Amino acid sequence: MSPREKVYELLDLLNIDYRVTQHPAVFTIEDIDKLSLLRYGHVCKNLFLRDAKGRRHFLVVLCKDKIADLKSIQEQLGCSRLSFASEERLKQCLGLHKGEVSPMGIINDEGNAVEVVLDKNLAQIRTLGFHPNANTATVWISYDALIKIIENHGNMTHYVTI
Repeated sequence: MSPREKVYELLDLLNIDYRVTQHPAVFTIEDIDKLSLLRYGHVCKNLFLRDAKGRRHFLVVLCKDKIADLKSIQEQLGCSRLSFASEERLKQCLGLHKGEVSPMGIINDEGNAVEVVLDKNLAQIRTLGFHPNANTATVWISYDALIKIIENHGNMTHYVTI
């Protein structure tokens, strides 16, 4: 089963309404912007971070137009200095490659070690867009559906102001 099919299977299992948009491979928010996907909802920016000692890993989900202040996020989480995790750590922890970072990646996190960090403002957005663990599509779900996926999997969740 492909990574994408695994996501769709989970969405179906959890009875989550979703829509999928197929598109060429994208690696950045700028690439997404060129596709004019905003008519479907709000595409999110997803960052995979680690603490200074590499003991804690965080998947930060925020509005695509926001800039993540890592120091502020660090303070709100009460952890040591944050930095971007390597592509090797991304593959090891979430089974994803660069350009595929998505909260859907937690389904590959068998030990629930990755902590999900959500921008509080996401709750106000009706439809959110994420890669279904492949950067050639965007899956559109509600904020409540995102929370349901995270809670179902059991990863720790933090809510921060970005």
